[in-house]
Amino acid sequence: MRITDIECHVLLVPDVRKDATSSAQDDIVVFVHTDEGITGIGETDVNPWIAKACIEAAGTHTMGLGLKEMLLGEDPRDTDRLWEKLYTGSAMNGRRGAVICAMGALDMALWDIRGKAAGKPCWQLLGPKAKEHIVPYASLQPSGTSFEEYRDSLVEWAVRARDLGFQAGKMEVTLSGPYNHSGLNEPDERMTEVVAACRRAVGPDFIMMVDVQYTWTDADVALRTLRDWADLNVYFVETPLQMDNLAGYAKLHHEAPMPIAAGEWQNTRFEFADLMDVGLVDVAQPDVGRVGGLTEAMRVCAMAADRKRRIVPHCWKTGIGIAASVHMAAVTPHCPFVEYLPPPLCDSLLRQDLVIEELQLVNGVLPLPKKPGLGIEIDQTALRRFKVG
Repeated sequence: MRITDIECHVLLVPDVRKDATSSAQDDIVVFVHTDEGITGIGETDVNPWIAKACIEAAGTHTMGLGLKEMLLGEDPRDTDRLWEKLYTGSAMNGRRGAVICAMGALDMALWDIRGKAAGKPCWQLLGPKAKEHIVPYASLQPSGTSFEEYRDSLVEWAVRARDLGFQAGKMEVTLSGPYNHSGLNEPDERMTEVVAACRRAVGPDFIMMVDVQYTWTDADVALRTLRDWADLNVYFVETPLQMDNLAGYAKLHHEAPMPIAAGEWQNTRFEFADLMDVGLVDVAQPDVGRVGGLTEAMRVCAMAADRKRRIVPHCWKTGIGIAASVHMAAVTPHCPFVEYLPPPLCDSLLRQDLVIEELQLVNGVLPLPKKPGLGIEIDQTALRRFKVG
């Protein structure tokens, strides 16, 4: 089997909000075609125009080769070797950032081909089954033009998620900081009010995570608020500090009253080594597309196991990335949850319409995929409707 072509599709929802902190409004979908008629599908969570350029750009020398040109003519099932070929061949331009994200979309598609060719779901090729089903958590983003509307909106979403059968949910509570898109600028004490209101609404047994989206630049400032959450049974706090403040993350690991999670932006096992060994994060959150695909995500999972850390993958895109996360989780014993936002809980048209999904929430869990490859199918009508490049 040989790769014959790679298609890149840039997708964008109508009426995109550039002031929103949500990458679910755009996407790049790649189709990797083979001479045996099998096509693999992948995506990544990065600016889609940049990812398309990373894939399609021609190389000019041995340290700066193009990703597409390196894959053409190759056997797509040789995923480990191809990952290293792409990483090494693009090293001067890549190693981190958008090139690795682009590699992630391609690697995801290669695994889809590999599973389809074998007639097996990807998780059966990734390793022995670690669980009978996957437990998802709902990511919940509030709205409102006043603090009261913001708080009540998040409470309403949390209750709705619980009533839909979710056992866990992640509350976005961002009222200040560089990625605050609420339009509000509230003191940190108000964050505690929101978290406490959500806990009261969902009760003590609902597993509650909190994403503060890099709100603080200083660990001591963060601790003044996080210590107030000691009795609210927070499963983890996600990205409390700017991503490169590894010393600050280590301090939070030692002094915060709950586990600290991060890793949605990290590329490759090398950045995760820094995050876990220097930043000491308790929960590593690889995004399969951003980290470099399933090949690299599984290496990060192995690293986390060696360090006795949990894996809870980030996934804020479409059903393509969700499927990849589920396959990874199926063979990862230390991955208790995956991020999963069903269409009833999201306003992203891409999330709602792009993928014809098999995975459905049943009694609070997701059954393991049964179809070959990633087990997903693209709605071609939706693909044409959203395509802008």
